[in-house]
Amino acid sequence: MKISIIIPTYNEADYIQELLNYLYKHANSSVAEILVVDGQSIDHTPQKVQDAGFKCIISPQKGRAAQMNLGARQAIGDILYFVHADSYPPKSYANDVVQSIENGAESGCYRFSFDSDNWLLKVNSWFTRFDRLMCRGGDQTLFIKRDLFEKLKGFKNYAIMEDFEIIKRLRERGTFHIIPKSAVVSARKYEENSYLKVNFINLIIFLMFYFGASENTMVHAYKSLISGTKFG
Repeated sequence: MKISIIIPTYNEADYIQELLNYLYKHANSSVAEILVVDGQSIDHTPQKVQDAGFKCIISPQKGRAAQMNLGARQAIGDILYFVHADSYPPKSYANDVVQSIENGAESGCYRFSFDSDNWLLKVNSWFTRFDRLMCRGGDQTLFIKRDLFEKLKGFKNYAIMEDFEIIKRLRERGTFHIIPKSAVVSARKYEENSYLKVNFINLIIFLMFYFGASENTMVHAYKSLISGTKFG
């Protein structure tokens, strides 16, 4: 089985080359391609991707959901592996994903840890070992069998919570696997704001999603409270 890695970006010029080089270095024969889908960045992200020798697709529509769906349509792999630009899966990611599929999983993710020694962030990441929807998120990376992704018609075209929405549908099938290793996630959002503030707004947005709040309401709440958001 072949893996297509799909990375949605928006203004990641300072970070994207390091991630691409890391993923390429630790890929194996199972990795068919690494695609970056850019949401019309106003920095030099597409040029940085191309300079590093990778393919960058420019999405006509901004937003991670639209970008990841576009990447999936152009991907050639049997397994779609969605990786955020500030997340580093374990070096064993290619073997982990294929082995999970071979063992019966149709989709799944990692736990996560932060690139920080802050003990509060360590507590935050500890909860990702539990199989609960509120403990999930796109930062943990997400793999999905291509045929299942197409059957589910991909990500809903949301500007926020698109990862939670599709994971909710995936978990209902009973074949979602949490790999007992951790992706390493940047703590920069917490550094720009604060641990308590970010966790408070994350909880509020999750509860809004859980109880059916509109997309516009969730986006407005998130943008008004969190610095460094990626809505373009």
